Amino acid sequence: MQKVTLGNTGIEVTRLCFGALTVGPIQMNMSPEEGGDVIAYALENGINFIDTAQLYGTYQHVRRGLELSKKFDTIVATKTFAYERKEAIAAVEEARRELNRDCIDIFLLHQQESEHTIRGHRPALDYLLECRQKGIIRAVGLSTHHIAGVRAAIATDGVEIVHPIINSRGVGIIDGTAAEMLAAINAAAARGIGIYAMKSLGGGNLINETNAALDFALAQPNLHSIAIGMKSIEEVDWNIAKFEGQTQPQLSNENRQLHIEEWCSRCGKCVPACQHGALELTADGMKVDTSKCVLCGYCGPHCEGFHIRVL
Repeated sequence: MQKVTLGNTGIEVTRLCFGALTVGPIQMNMSPEEGGDVIAYALENGINFIDTAQLYGTYQHVRRGLELSKKFDTIVATKTFAYERKEAIAAVEEARRELNRDCIDIFLLHQQESEHTIRGHRPALDYLLECRQKGIIRAVGLSTHHIAGVRAAIATDGVEIVHPIINSRGVGIIDGTAAEMLAAINAAAARGIGIYAMKSLGGGNLINETNAALDFALAQPNLHSIAIGMKSIEEVDWNIAKFEGQTQPQLSNENRQLHIEEWCSRCGKCVPACQHGALELTADGMKVDTSKCVLCGYCGPHCEGFHIRVL
């Protein structure tokens, strides 16, 4: 598959990145064996880049995929919400242990909003940068749903990678439009920052216009790689064909949704966890505003009774 270099990092990745969120407990809840089989198939068919995170619970899925395929030179990116140094130490050691890797290729601060949140995570960022100096991490960066987050990355020494939300309709961009996000992305790329995109299908909200949505993403020269969540061999084949400009196999459309069980305890802890304001606790129970929900599933881990899933 086509490969590009992520900014000035020297890390070469395929334009198509396997998004591992989908196979894990937050979404499809596949076993490490099931999810690992899909990841191994993707690696055996040319993809060399996997995106995961501490939150996703998919380290064992990724590890199985690497071991089955024997593609140990695959580039793996992960993320942490750590604020403090000790939390970052634990996150790095967890990733190394669970992935069975001495060195993690890319380590990101998860969901940074602006220079203010980066400042709050500064002890964790400093530790990640120390790990880069020691060769434990190859590149450090951040993920963000905010234009301000991309702009803050430009102004933050040591940030080499940005993983921003971007899609043709601007779904899920919290503080502006798709055009404004692209302007920030292009400015970051001009500074040598590597960019790999998330939510090109708007978390599933653009599933009925998949081809057009991916055409938009692929037309952006500064989206060096694009992470797509995949849960089946069928989806891997379809995405590889799309990214390679080949005839695409038939793919069944599935309308996904955020599902909240009827026996939800109404603890309300998921509400502040949603950056998009898509959840509301009412007298009739938890309500989902589908016009705001990007189906990321990040609310799920905050649910006391595990009553939330993306299906």
